[in-house]
Order: sequence, then C-alpha cells, then structure tokens
Amino acid sequence: MNGKLIVFEGTDGSGKATQAKLLCETLADRGLSYREIDFPRYGSPFAEPANLYLHGALGNKPGDVNAYAASVLYAVDRFASYQEDWGRFYEAGGIVVANRYTTSNAVHQASKLPEGERREFLDWLFDLEYGRMGLPRPDLVLYLDLPTEVSEKMLRYREQATATAADIHEQDGDYLRRCRESARKIARDLGWSVVDCAAGDAPRSVEDIRREVLSRVEPLLG
Repeated sequence: MNGKLIVFEGTDGSGKATQAKLLCETLADRGLSYREIDFPRYGSPFAEPANLYLHGALGNKPGDVNAYAASVLYAVDRFASYQEDWGRFYEAGGIVVANRYTTSNAVHQASKLPEGERREFLDWLFDLEYGRMGLPRPDLVLYLDLPTEVSEKMLRYREQATATAADIHEQDGDYLRRCRESARKIARDLGWSVVDCAAGDAPRSVEDIRREVLSRVEPLLG
C-alpha cells in the first residue's frame, strides 16, 4: 500500500523549505513515520546537471535552455532519488514531504513557453515523470504564493544572511514574474492548494502560514 506524498511548491523566497520542516516537526510530534526530501539534491552526481544549469554553465539566462531540456535535467535527479532513497519507504505506506518536485518543472519551465504551448508541455512532463519514469503523483500540492516584489526582497535578504549567490532563476526578476503568473493559472487548473503568503506588501508570519498549511494537510493524516 502506497503512502502519502505531500509537496511544497511556490515562488522563490516563499518559505517552502521552512514550512516543509515545520510540517515534519508536527508529524514527528504525532509519532508518524515520515521522510523529508528536497530537490535538487545538491551534492548528488544525479543532480549535477541541474546544478550546472542553475549556475550558468549552460547559459546565463533561464531561456538559454529550453523547457523540455531543463526538465529532463531535474527529472533524472528525482528518478534516482526515488530508487536510492525514499521509494521503498513510500511504497510501504510512509509519508513523504517534498520541498519541490515535478511541480517545480511545471512552475519554472512552463513559463518559458507561449501560453498556447503550456498545456502540451505539462502533458509531456507528467507523462515523463509520473508515467514513463514511474514516480508517484502527489496526494497534495501546497502552492505557497508570494508577490514577486516581496519574493525578491526575501531572496536578497537570504543572500545576505547566508552569504550565497543567487542562481540564474533568482537573478532574473522578469523571469520570476512570468513564473508566478504561469504558476497561478497552473495551480488553479490542476487543483493545487494555494496558500497566500503575503498580507498586502508584507509576508505573513511563519506561524500563521504554518497553521494554514496544517489545516490543509490534516485530511490526509486521518
């Protein structure tokens, strides 16, 4: 019997990693068996092609690598992670909490295409990962939505706090805006659970968002 796959997706800087960890803390407190996964898996050889893309080895702008090619780079890492790490746990009934998943290709790569070509791309993407590669479909996708202007402020703060450089996605404000516009429509069309992470021009508190996230997850926990 398969378990549950809960995916955190959203705009850059929206707090996906934070909320995924907080949910895992709740699962641990309740004595539930879970596994937390995060993509790309930096440090894994299977994630290196995606890492090279993100850090400009294949072009300095996101559009230098087309949506289909970029998606394959990430899909290889996900397939390897399922085989190496969490597949058996999930298949045995465990709860898997993912910070990003196939949904990230939907958010980021579909935005590179004209709107009229996005449905065909999404069909191809989900057939590739869920169909041909055999990866599980999420039981719940929590899309953390943050206005691009707020998102960029959060990204710059994170760079300063962690002394890290932004990748080619995070550096491109126009690209981030296109991603958000595309993702909001995709989230609506695919029935993702959208969590608004801003109140006006300021982010909501982490705890406030945590409570809303838990209310969306509760039906899956029995």
